Amino acid sequence: MATRILTDIEGTTSSISFVRDVLFPYARRALPGFVREHGNEPDVRHWLDQVAMENGGVCTDDMIVETLQGWIDEDRKHTALKALQGMVWEAGYRNADFTAPLYPDVAPALRAWRDAGLPLAVYSSGSVPAQKLLFGHTDAGDLTEMFSGWFDTAVGHKRDADSYRRIAAEYGGNAGDIVFLSDIVEELDAARDAGMRTVLLDRREDYPRARTGEATHGHERVESFADIALPPV
Repeated sequence: MATRILTDIEGTTSSISFVRDVLFPYARRALPGFVREHGNEPDVRHWLDQVAMENGGVCTDDMIVETLQGWIDEDRKHTALKALQGMVWEAGYRNADFTAPLYPDVAPALRAWRDAGLPLAVYSSGSVPAQKLLFGHTDAGDLTEMFSGWFDTAVGHKRDADSYRRIAAEYGGNAGDIVFLSDIVEELDAARDAGMRTVLLDRREDYPRARTGEATHGHERVESFADIALPPV
């Protein structure tokens, strides 16, 4: 089967600073107003109630918002938080409050791989709706149609090899046909344990001190998508 690409987002296709310095603060500021306006809508209420149940079951919406804001400050990878952040970010993208900056080498490489017949998919700790929002509103345009698969932590944690086995099963074919791209060595370790080929993105903007030698854990290392050599289809 043809080589298939599975890519992380933060630190791989987009700078870590975009999520940290733009998306997270935006969600933190916008959450109180968003919950006041939309808190009774079923999709929103579902996630708010989940947060309440984890905090004793009897919480006002203001208390829930404070909990969510605390989780944002902690960078907690919680499904309810990710879902609600995605809803808030959707409004921000729609209102053109921001667009998602990609590293300049990313869009050309994605287009070239797609045109060469290589299937593309995303695996990120952000929710699938948030992933689609980001790639739908990049500074290089709407890139969502390039991807045939979207995976988030619903399949499991990104440092767990079983997560990558589940992705390989859903993606079809053998894990060995999948090339996983990430800036996190521990994620690459898990993907390799599942049988995938791995490539470490060592972006100078995010990692000023180059990770070489033992720091790569034996993963192929590149600084740009343009440096990734893939076998022919």
